[in-house]
Amino acid sequence: MPYTGKMKLGATTPTYDAEAEEDAVFPTDHISQAMIQEASQLFTGEILQTPPVYSAVKVDGTAAYTLARKGKDVVLQPRRIQIYEFHTIFDSFEEVLFSVRCSKGTYIRSLAHDFGAQLGSGAYLRSLRREAIGEWRVSDALSVEEAHHWINDMGKALETT
Repeated sequence: MPYTGKMKLGATTPTYDAEAEEDAVFPTDHISQAMIQEASQLFTGEILQTPPVYSAVKVDGTAAYTLARKGKDVVLQPRRIQIYEFHTIFDSFEEVLFSVRCSKGTYIRSLAHDFGAQLGSGAYLRSLRREAIGEWRVSDALSVEEAHHWINDMGKALETT
């Protein structure tokens, strides 16, 4: 599954994404492009990954996020996942752009969280875009304007038949 997105460095959230307020702040001035590239390589291949507690993973038949929202302690077990490709670009001292191709069951939020920890800082997922689903690719999609023109053209074609 191919994705692109942005990670914010120097902070964490309990959900591992921008849906929650930052709960901790960390320094980022020690992070270099070389560190970013080295960390990217460590997260390529088969790795163990623990899903976020705010996930749909079932704990005794209940979604982990339901328990987490009730303030209960949630302990999830690490799972084996595969990261086929993981490319990063150190955009600024606070942001890393990335593309990743991974196996089913991978939590990109956990990838961002673990990536920040590897850098000796925090990180969370700021944005995420799935680039393809099966044979359907975002790169092949019509823009809003193109779709509007197509719909208009189809309407006109139907009027003349």
